[in-house]
Amino acid sequence: MRATSTLQSPAVKNTLDRLFQDAAAGDPAIIASLRDHPARNGAPTEAAAMSELMRNAYLPVPREVGQLLYILASGVRARTIVEFGTSFAISTTFLAAALRDNGGGKVIATELHPEKVKRARQNLADAGLADLVEIREGDARETLRDLEGPIDMVLLDGWKDLYLPVLQMLEPRLRPGALIAADNMSNKDLRPYADYLNDPQNGYVSVLLPLGDKVEVSCWVGRGDAG
Repeated sequence: MRATSTLQSPAVKNTLDRLFQDAAAGDPAIIASLRDHPARNGAPTEAAAMSELMRNAYLPVPREVGQLLYILASGVRARTIVEFGTSFAISTTFLAAALRDNGGGKVIATELHPEKVKRARQNLADAGLADLVEIREGDARETLRDLEGPIDMVLLDGWKDLYLPVLQMLEPRLRPGALIAADNMSNKDLRPYADYLNDPQNGYVSVLLPLGDKVEVSCWVGRGDAG
């Protein structure tokens, strides 16, 4: 008898359990070591340099946020999902599990650091979900530029100052009713993004959820005829 959800399949469950355990064991020390780094105090830092500093940090969504992502992707019967900020593919696993239960599709995932890309691909293979994910290595503003639509769902969980430009780049390819989930909304750097999403003229209906570090879930309804 098959599992009622791909999330309950042994390969997926064991992979997620391992990744959450590894994140809990390693991330606190990495984050603490960066507390006094110039990048934490407003000094300019190249994205590639900061990515190197965080190369071993999992920075996962909490498990309940992962379950929310699965629910959202399942609810809209998503076939094409874009993920900005893959890291070691914990959130990607939840999204790909939903696609498996939806009957197929593709997560177009992005990650800047090549070592994280390699490990993310292995984790997805361990979960039996690699066939549902394409990871594009590099700057998302470049790797997603030629992406074809329609896009059913977007997850924003990368560099905070890029949430808004990445979303605006993807907007022409969002299908009506597409969902956008943005993690870490308690971060003050995301105020411009929140203001944009909550301006009705920009075509979204949004709600802020008190899960993890706060998640903004938005539905693309379109701007309509400006005339």
